[in-house]
Amino acid sequence: MFTVRYCSKRFLTCSKISPSYRHLSLGVTNAPKSNEEFQPTINIIKEDLHLIHRDIVQRLGCYEQELNELAKYHFDSKGKLIRPMIICTMARSFNQQEDNFLHENQRCIATLGEMIHTASLIHDDVVDSSDRRRGKPAAAVRWGARKAVLAGDYILGISSIMLARIGNSDVISLLSRVIQDLVRGEFMQLSTKESDAEQFQDYLNKTFCKTASLFANTCKAAALLGNLPNINLNQLADYAYEFGKNFGMAFQLIDDLLDVTATDDDLGKPATADLKLGLSTAPVLFASQQFPELQTLILRRFSEMGDIERAVKLIDQSDGKARTYHLAEQYANEACRMLNKFPQSSNGSNRFLNLLIYLTQSTLKRRH
Repeated sequence: MFTVRYCSKRFLTCSKISPSYRHLSLGVTNAPKSNEEFQPTINIIKEDLHLIHRDIVQRLGCYEQELNELAKYHFDSKGKLIRPMIICTMARSFNQQEDNFLHENQRCIATLGEMIHTASLIHDDVVDSSDRRRGKPAAAVRWGARKAVLAGDYILGISSIMLARIGNSDVISLLSRVIQDLVRGEFMQLSTKESDAEQFQDYLNKTFCKTASLFANTCKAAALLGNLPNINLNQLADYAYEFGKNFGMAFQLIDDLLDVTATDDDLGKPATADLKLGLSTAPVLFASQQFPELQTLILRRFSEMGDIERAVKLIDQSDGKARTYHLAEQYANEACRMLNKFPQSSNGSNRFLNLLIYLTQSTLKRRH
């Protein structure tokens, strides 16, 4: 048996204790309770996202017509755009002295976050032989694996040029680490650990590399490019990193939960996709505590006929889904705790910090 406890050095980790959970409240003051209360703030971020989409389309334009179409293929309204949304909101919260103005370099970080993320999806779909992405055929299905890989490389190449032009060595290191972690995370998926504790720790490491690292490092980069005078900017940038890390972990846990609860139409891609790839996520790992036979399926990566159906049935009969949600709650709580360390504005409130709180709470409720 294993449960999850908080490790301040990195993230929630596993230990051999009882599977109980400590429920924390989102201890944040002045947070809006409904969408209507901060719709004007959301509208500002929506305009940021519109400009980011415009920038991406312009940056990826090239004379090779097929490459031009392929590179832009997945940059459409079907994506959640949660990464640039979080980055822009974090960036604006750091610019209180300028009426929360968004600097061009900060918007560039949000643009880069979405470009790097999308390039990784194109590559992942090739590695995983995935058929659909964001509600339509994957790029590799339409153009073939070779051209899809080249398109992902092209997006990363354009991203590298944009990153270099920011001219901040710390920011360049942070974004480069994101790409490094994405590759490491994909590599981790190629093998399965033997023991249940090792499997869960490996799952958390992979989740950090493939999802949380991008949120963490881009939030920190946006913070470092901000304007909060007379305070320790580096310390606040570290808090921004911790927020992004914990938000990213919560976001991916909910994603993994939806993989075994939502429909294909809800997700815009096949449900139970992780199991079909032989991947063990939190719901199945928690379920394996109650149903040890799942370990046999996990170790052979659900490769035999009927394995996936049996795994889904056992997950449904277990408390694996509930425990996955509770773990996501704990990460969301920790993300909000980091936001409490940020300075409020002179009137005692920061509407962009409040929006981050709302987005963190909302990620626990999403259905796709």
